[in-house]
Amino acid sequence: MKTVYQTSAVATGGRNGRVVVDNGALDLEVRIPKSMGGSEGEFTNPEQLFAAGYAACFDSALNFVARMERLRITSTVTSTVSLMASDTDGFSISIALDVEVNGVEKSKAHELLEKAHGACPYSKAIRNNVDVEINLVESK
Repeated sequence: MKTVYQTSAVATGGRNGRVVVDNGALDLEVRIPKSMGGSEGEFTNPEQLFAAGYAACFDSALNFVARMERLRITSTVTSTVSLMASDTDGFSISIALDVEVNGVEKSKAHELLEKAHGACPYSKAIRNNVDVEINLVESK
């Protein structure tokens, strides 16, 4: 395979620290969420960053597979990442992708979602390791 893009991020301080990407476009304080014993405040956390990245990547994959079939769609992807604690295995995540697809019949939308899940680099990276639920949702 040929590398078409590469980036890096530096984290300091773990869940109570800072993340910065190599070009400086993202420079954020990260904090433990209040529900996990963290403090108040409008900070991000690793799960939010993963949810944002996965939503954007899956939406791109969905539009890519639609274009390959010469279909014109509009779509919105909402990614919900859940952090779960186990008494024996530590922590794990699960993901729900709620996807709105406009411009095709429901059956075709389901087909495109399956193809997008096969093409999306995030989906490939976590396949057989993270539970991912993909839901076709109605337009709002």
